[in-house]
Amino acid sequence: MRVDTSFLSNGVALRGWLYRPETSAPTGAPLVVMTHGFAGVKEWVAPFAEVLSAAGLACLVYDHPGFGTSDGAPRYEVDPNAQIAGYRDAITFAQTLEGIDPDRIGIWGTSYAGAHVLVVAATDRRVRAVVSQVPLTDGWSTFSRLVPPTMMSTMHEAIAADRLAVAAGKPHQMIKAASDDPTDMVAMPGLEVYQWLMENGPQVATWRNEVTLSSVDKFQSYAPEAFVRRVSPTPLLMIVADHDTLTPTDIALTSYHEALEPKQLELVPGGHFSVYGEQFDRAVGAARAFLCAHLIG
Repeated sequence: MRVDTSFLSNGVALRGWLYRPETSAPTGAPLVVMTHGFAGVKEWVAPFAEVLSAAGLACLVYDHPGFGTSDGAPRYEVDPNAQIAGYRDAITFAQTLEGIDPDRIGIWGTSYAGAHVLVVAATDRRVRAVVSQVPLTDGWSTFSRLVPPTMMSTMHEAIAADRLAVAAGKPHQMIKAASDDPTDMVAMPGLEVYQWLMENGPQVATWRNEVTLSSVDKFQSYAPEAFVRRVSPTPLLMIVADHDTLTPTDIALTSYHEALEPKQLELVPGGHFSVYGEQFDRAVGAARAFLCAHLIG
């Protein structure tokens, strides 16, 4: 029941897959908009969509601008504003689809996109339920936790030089998304991140272990924490890993505490990537139960 699909966001074609459940109500099926995290691809989201669609939820899964099969330049630019716009345009596109109930739209995001769904749910009341999985919830707190103090000035000098170079018409500087060399300038430091990406990234032809340096510049000024309290009254499920060092557990739990009701927390064992592996069943099971309760009833 999966078909290729595409829609426009800011004039850019975003490509992905539409999953339709085998049966749906006469008014149409509820739908969940889903996409990947920082430097990811839609293929990593597909297993979650398969479980949700088997439960009666249509799913629209796509690549962010500049990633995977989607258009967009510069390539591998992680732009939170463009990615948030992509979610909103995906919702609009979903509402036009035959067999979809336009009044029962949910959103799901993981890691960096776990931040985006908080912003979208807080500002777009078409959203009926939101799942934020192992999310970034506070931009600067997380950025300053990930970048060692000894590297901060070097990072800012590189960002400033890149801004000048791009203004002069030169291509964006590229850096590795992750590395096993602690001296490399990377977007996501840590051996855990590198090992997971190396095990899963090369299996997808469109994936690259690189992002623009300006992606890091945009990361440091991203403030999803400003929107957490505004998600209410839209129901929120936050799925947090209890030993997460990439989107740190304590930061996520602080944000969950700040969120208003109705809200639900699923605390799963393990690190950031456990939700894609050993804790997949628990994470997707919590999302399925929550989304079915709020979109199907």
